[in-house]
Amino acid sequence: MKRLSITKRKWLLILHLLFSAIMLGVAFVFLIFSITAATTDDAGVFKACYSSMYVLAKTSVRASTIGTVVTGILLSVLTKWGLFKYYWIIVKEGLTLFSIVLGPIAMYFLTLNAVTLTTNDGFNALLDPAFTVNKWQMWIGIILQIISLVSMFVISVFKPWGPRKQKQQSNFA
Repeated sequence: MKRLSITKRKWLLILHLLFSAIMLGVAFVFLIFSITAATTDDAGVFKACYSSMYVLAKTSVRASTIGTVVTGILLSVLTKWGLFKYYWIIVKEGLTLFSIVLGPIAMYFLTLNAVTLTTNDGFNALLDPAFTVNKWQMWIGIILQIISLVSMFVISVFKPWGPRKQKQQSNFA
């Protein structure tokens, strides 16, 4: 397959970094909204936090995840790195799958559930065991998402694991 020119590779890398930065930024926004919802005495702010997270889960979380995955695959396939040549890329691929499950899938359903519970009951949702479970699942998901995304940034910079050993072809035909 034809490799990208240096200029095209740099532009694709910029797109990849922008989408990745949006993913990480939104994860921190989720953290801020969760902290705000946990500490507010205002029912309107409480509901707005979960509603905002739900909107983000439907929009920028999905768009940034798709953009990051597509540009990441293109960078792997159209450059020397390949999809399975290096252990650090394989680890990033595993973390990416984990982030897809946490971000666009889990956060969507968790925020939808939180919005539904807070819309119906407002602050009374705090007394509902289902809300408590949902809230803690969301906290765990947000923290794991931030850890996995930051780990991918660190791995991309340091590239800590080298190339996989290539199997030697036998001369038996």
